[in-house]
Amino acid sequence: MSSPAMPPIPEIDDLHDDALARALQHALDHKTKPLGSLGRLERLALRIGAILGSAAPRLREPQMLVCAADHGLAARGVSAYPSDVTWQMVENFLAGGAAVSVLARQHGLALTVVDCGVRHDFAPRAGLQIRKIAPGTADALEGPAMSAAQRDEAIANGRGLVRALPGNALLLGEMGIGNTSAASLLLARLGGFDVADVTGAGTGLDAEAVVRKIGVLRAVLQRHEAARDPLAALAAFGGFEIATLVGAVLQSAAERRVIVVDGFIATSAVLVASQLRPHVLQRCVFAHRSGERGHALMLAHLRAEPLLDLGLRLGEGSGAALAWPLLTSACAVLNEMASFESAGVSTAGSDAAVART
Repeated sequence: MSSPAMPPIPEIDDLHDDALARALQHALDHKTKPLGSLGRLERLALRIGAILGSAAPRLREPQMLVCAADHGLAARGVSAYPSDVTWQMVENFLAGGAAVSVLARQHGLALTVVDCGVRHDFAPRAGLQIRKIAPGTADALEGPAMSAAQRDEAIANGRGLVRALPGNALLLGEMGIGNTSAASLLLARLGGFDVADVTGAGTGLDAEAVVRKIGVLRAVLQRHEAARDPLAALAAFGGFEIATLVGAVLQSAAERRVIVVDGFIATSAVLVASQLRPHVLQRCVFAHRSGERGHALMLAHLRAEPLLDLGLRLGEGSGAALAWPLLTSACAVLNEMASFESAGVSTAGSDAAVART
């Protein structure tokens, strides 16, 4: 019997465009302000303009995609919460009561929740997409969390979900009891870190439970010593929601959507996607640095500069939603702020604003 084919991975080109970069910088430098005085907001505007290929970028119909799944490894006590919380929180998302639901409403983000592999059957309703691979991944201490075929199906599901969504911006969210363990395993293996350095309390484990969690994860890494490349590691460690997000990231990058990355688990999907297609990172805006122990190391590994640092460790896409107004402000500055010439405002005596053009 032949081995399963590798999942189709889209080509993702280098976005670098000298002429566009000059046009964006020229526009920012001629706004009615001292050079660089809007700090990182200006760098954010440059990035959004580069992603969207425009010196006057406009964000349209932003989509929050929350992918949910269960993890077999949760039975090993790696989370403070039982697995049933996964499906209960999906119901909470759909009822509008979760943090990400509230924040998505506040900021005008269309929310889509995806059952990628939750151990529960949901009644069909608006805002829910069923892409269930299986009722949770297998226990990664006993074997691969998912087969290669399951991994590939999840990646394909993520790509298909994005193709069906409108807009030019995707915000990443997730839910899955046990998924901080999967993210820690992916970072340890793909980033070359000791698992103890990238494993934290997750949903609220005490110090003794964190030590036990590290022991479980170290055993999982030893069990899958041969899983070294990003696709092999993804299959070995899971989860279905992370693999679906990998596909969503790849498709969004291929379509030049702005990808707003939430916390530790969402960033682990970007880690995998970027090892498959490095130019993915050019399309990403990293919303925040979470309170989960490994996230700062993951961001540093990706050379990513997060917008916020609020001590968040909720997931769901909550940090991405909180950062969203900064993206809309960056575009507003480019599109609506007056230039020195249009406002009739004198430049500095040295004409510094013109010197860089």
